[in-house]
Amino acid sequence: MTLLRALVLFCLVAVTAQTASAHKLILSIYPAGAMVEGEIGFSNGDMAAKALVEIFDVDGKLLKQVTTDEEGFFVFEPKAGIRHVFRADLGAGHVAQAILYEEDLPVGLRSDTSGQTNESNSKKAVVVDSEFSAQQQDLIAEALRREIRPLQKELAAYKEKNDLQTILGALGYILGLCGIGFYFMARRRLKDGKDAD
Repeated sequence: MTLLRALVLFCLVAVTAQTASAHKLILSIYPAGAMVEGEIGFSNGDMAAKALVEIFDVDGKLLKQVTTDEEGFFVFEPKAGIRHVFRADLGAGHVAQAILYEEDLPVGLRSDTSGQTNESNSKKAVVVDSEFSAQQQDLIAEALRREIRPLQKELAAYKEKNDLQTILGALGYILGLCGIGFYFMARRRLKDGKDAD
């Protein structure tokens, strides 16, 4: 009987863990030219409006705080070529964190292997490719960011869906193991009942 109780308790804990992660907080960041764009939302599709996002360096020093708009969207301009840690705490255990690595920083802030910034390289590229003015390049980049943003949202939702499928699959295995346990316990009881006769 102790095995049965342990199996039932294990199944209840697994189901509770599933419902606890049903509304997971998702923080996504995307480099966008000289800026970093981000959004905060829940796995059910609700966006976190007016949420505070704190940006830290790797040592935990607070660099800046930004607030999301009504659609859970925020913009940040990095000033140093370091790793940035974005953190949002909406209370009730809803905490999300994302890291912007050095190689994802805007071109002017990245460091190459010789220790020099790639800013001069990017300027050379602009001089060589003079078909578009700087203003036209900015307009093209902004248009691309606008078009890519929905794809990035879909990708984040797809990743979250796969996580949910993995959790549901694990629950199926757990319930299957519980069923096998119940089967063997029932066989044992039937066998013990026949032996008693």
